[in-house]
Amino acid sequence: MQPTPSSYPATLSYDPPERIANWRPLVQWLLAIPHWVVLYVLRTVAEVLAIISWFIILFTGRLPGGIANFQAMYLRYQARTVTYGGFLREEYPPFAFTTSSADPDDVARLRVDIRPELENRNRLTVAFRLILAIPHAVVLVVLWVASFVVFVIGFFAVLFTGRWPEGLRNFVVNVMRYQLRFETYLSLLVDAYPPFVLNLPE
Repeated sequence: MQPTPSSYPATLSYDPPERIANWRPLVQWLLAIPHWVVLYVLRTVAEVLAIISWFIILFTGRLPGGIANFQAMYLRYQARTVTYGGFLREEYPPFAFTTSSADPDDVARLRVDIRPELENRNRLTVAFRLILAIPHAVVLVVLWVASFVVFVIGFFAVLFTGRWPEGLRNFVVNVMRYQLRFETYLSLLVDAYPPFVLNLPE
């Protein structure tokens, strides 16, 4: 049974600032470089753990809590880095690696909550997870292209006005939510198939 949008076990809540300093689009991506480097390392480890998880779940029907918590931490770190590097907020994200499904390290503007499923996993959908995820991957490619265009427009909007246009900002955040659900499913944290909906309640 496909979950309703509000019940999906991975959510991203974002509290947009009233204004963004005009100079931030020019340098914030540069200030985020240390986080991008850390994120690259975390992503590499997360991909390896996803492969390990695939075998573990197929043989045991469960996902080890330590692996689940690391994957959740990586997805939170990614969300913090993208919102800062994309000048969606001004607060510099913490170099925090708390391995829990909730997000206690960054509650000012962003909160990512993931509820991993550890026991009684669906081995059939896990076995074919890569194939099942292909439709969402195709949708995401289209959304990423659209997001790039929106970021370019947002760059000049913030540069000249100090504000993200609300509709464009909401689109970017909703794409982030879509990607979060996709990655939560692809990394085997949950078995619930993500809904093909962009604009969802938090």
